[in-house]
Amino acid sequence: MVRLSVNVNKVATLRNSRGGATPSVVDAVRVCVEAGAPGITVHPRADERHIRPADVYEIAAWLEPQRDRVEYNIEGDPRPSLVELVEKVCPDQCTLVPVRPGELTSEAGWPADTPKKDLADIIRRFQQHGVRASVFVDPAPAAIDWAADLGADRIELYTEPYARAFARGGNALSGSLELYRRAIDRAIANGLGVNAGHDLDLQNLPTFLTLPRIDEVSIGHALMARALFVGLGAVVAEYLQITGAR
Repeated sequence: MVRLSVNVNKVATLRNSRGGATPSVVDAVRVCVEAGAPGITVHPRADERHIRPADVYEIAAWLEPQRDRVEYNIEGDPRPSLVELVEKVCPDQCTLVPVRPGELTSEAGWPADTPKKDLADIIRRFQQHGVRASVFVDPAPAAIDWAADLGADRIELYTEPYARAFARGGNALSGSLELYRRAIDRAIANGLGVNAGHDLDLQNLPTFLTLPRIDEVSIGHALMARALFVGLGAVVAEYLQITGAR
């Protein structure tokens, strides 16, 4: 079974667009967990345009009695406030992602020439707090080797290129699948677990999951967009059917 981690950022985006507390991010987490989701992801950005630090703490408190069966994943760039937040909350996992000024969403994984020392130190700090450390990378050998050298526990493969290839089909799709298959093989050879995320949806996820040895997929935008029309719990159930949890 591949673990599904539901990213609830977009619930906070909707709340913040009006102000106040509606819709409640914690209520969204509750619906996801009650529908069977084994993971929850948040990405508290520095500009607080969706998830805010208060949300991170409130979700952690709500999840505490569920921690034996629901994992909490905090994503973010390794700025001091994010590192401090992770060390206080001690989620199951922290996924370190690069953030570019002005981006709407993540646009790429960490470049393989990113200096290692500071990130490696942060990863060790997380691990000392019992937090599994994952880094967001492209499906490229140099990036995967770089992640292993950092001492990370897992990588999260950036899957937007796969989603674009799926839409084109044919040789583009088969070539992309082979690229990700080789990336997974290299990660496993380096002793890394494998997560994946970005632009995965109900259409392209089944084909992506024909690849072996994927531990977790993180899905937010597509899941929440469909939930507007059919309901959050129902959409979580659809994704769980694909990941093998049902």
